[in-house]
Amino acid sequence: MSAKSRDKHGRWRSRTVAFRASEDEIKAIDEAVALSGLTKQEYIITKLENRDVVIVGNPRVFKALKEKMESIYTELLRINSASEINEQFLETINLVAKIYDGMTNTKGAHE
Repeated sequence: MSAKSRDKHGRWRSRTVAFRASEDEIKAIDEAVALSGLTKQEYIITKLENRDVVIVGNPRVFKALKEKMESIYTELLRINSASEINEQFLETINLVAKIYDGMTNTKGAHE
């Protein structure tokens, strides 16, 4: 039997929570998780507890942002009219813009 392990706050997490989601919902969750730099578990728990997701810049986050910006750019080049833009694509653009804004603005810049 494997040794019991606790998370970084000393909590023993012995319960499993699962839910069903559509392919589009899973894609949106996976995208947000990758851009956050958190594990999927920590991201979902943070959102369910209605706390802000704090993104700490690290090489993995910067790589995910770079790759997402490249895919956004490619998609924008492909689009011929604004009517081709779907809601999920707009949400992705807003999420990436919010992350970049948070990483580039210093505290007090909005005050």
